[in-house]
Amino acid sequence: MRRLGLRTRVSAAFAIGALLLSACVTLVSYELTRRTLFSERERTSVRTTYFDAAVVDAGLQGNDPDVLTVLRSLDTGADRYVLLERDGRWFSRSADPAATAAVSPALRTMARQGTAGAQRVRRAGEPTLVVAVPLSSSMVFYEVVSLRELDRTLQLLALVLTAVAIMVAGGGAAVGWYVTRHALRPLTAVAEAARTIADGDLEARLDPDTEPDLAQLSASFNHMADQLTRRMERDRRFAADVSHELRSPLQTLSAAISVVNRRRDGLDPKAATAFGLITDEVTRFQALVEDLLELARGDRPAVREATDMPALVSRVCRARGLTGELLRIDGNSPVVWQVDGRRIEQALGNLVDNAMRYGGGVETIRIGRADGERCFLEVDDGGPGITEEDRKVIFDRFVRGRAANARGGTDGTGLGLSIVAQHVAAHQGTVDGHNRPGGGARFRIELAGCLP
Repeated sequence: MRRLGLRTRVSAAFAIGALLLSACVTLVSYELTRRTLFSERERTSVRTTYFDAAVVDAGLQGNDPDVLTVLRSLDTGADRYVLLERDGRWFSRSADPAATAAVSPALRTMARQGTAGAQRVRRAGEPTLVVAVPLSSSMVFYEVVSLRELDRTLQLLALVLTAVAIMVAGGGAAVGWYVTRHALRPLTAVAEAARTIADGDLEARLDPDTEPDLAQLSASFNHMADQLTRRMERDRRFAADVSHELRSPLQTLSAAISVVNRRRDGLDPKAATAFGLITDEVTRFQALVEDLLELARGDRPAVREATDMPALVSRVCRARGLTGELLRIDGNSPVVWQVDGRRIEQALGNLVDNAMRYGGGVETIRIGRADGERCFLEVDDGGPGITEEDRKVIFDRFVRGRAANARGGTDGTGLGLSIVAQHVAAHQGTVDGHNRPGGGARFRIELAGCLP
């Protein structure tokens, strides 16, 4: 299972925290508001009931009063319903037989005992408040107050508070995303600097003053980069010095071999065979020294200039006895590129040599335009292709692919494709090798900033 990124986790934590906090505030606010509204409504209803009870009590004084007339004289509105229990009989303003069902037996018993009270019940699915006021030992006045509007108000309040909680959670996620974006910016700068160094720019450094809290990290990174640069420079200088020192004895050996080679016909067969082996090894040794020198010089920046690519491809082909008809130019491709001609010519030459030695020969050389301002250069061969294991290491130094080992060749140095990768990196480009449709391998170079 793929783990979520740090920014996503922090944003989710902010959102969950904001949601929990807003939920707690919402619940507390809703409960306090609900209790306050109900308490205020109960006090108002009790006061109103006592007032109406006084009116009814005054209206029932005298001989044979009309109870219904007295009850109908009350201004109860649409949300209140009045009842009167007198000598065991119920009186109401309307002929609703179910009206008395709102009065619970407990409240009725308490009122008969001379104690006023109020009780919240549900009548016809709606919240209702029943207030009882004893008028005498045989008469109790009741008011049934509907709390429907108050219940709707509380529902609306709950909906609003829930929406606020959701918005607060969303705001928390946005704040978390914003905070992590700015908090991770220094780490992004570190990653970018590391990527720049990996691409070959050893001068990339971090500014400790940009983020004072991460000054120690910036200083440590810069120190690491300095140490890496010094070590790479030391290794490059060592390789260059060793290769340079080896050139003189190799040149002496080559001169001696050329002298002996002119008298090779006078050697006995065993000596001639041994001399041939020495000649091959010295030639291979010379190629290795030249490749090491090229790798030692490879960290220098590319010197770009206008380069005729078809002419460059033709030179590479002629130097190896190949025909220029191998070249294919895509229709939208410019023929003049801004590149370091020497490096690209050597990179193409190494790919062609690799195809001729291990890939069954060159099938096609193609130049074209990739996305944006990038151009590509491809070399197709007719060999067995590249295994997935070789694709991961084929551009490393002193690595020989399975095709080379299968052919048993010893003339390669294992540095040709490493030089290709180094020259391509100097152009901020990429190189990749993969199997092409129909068989064989395809090596593709993409160069950045090559368009005029």
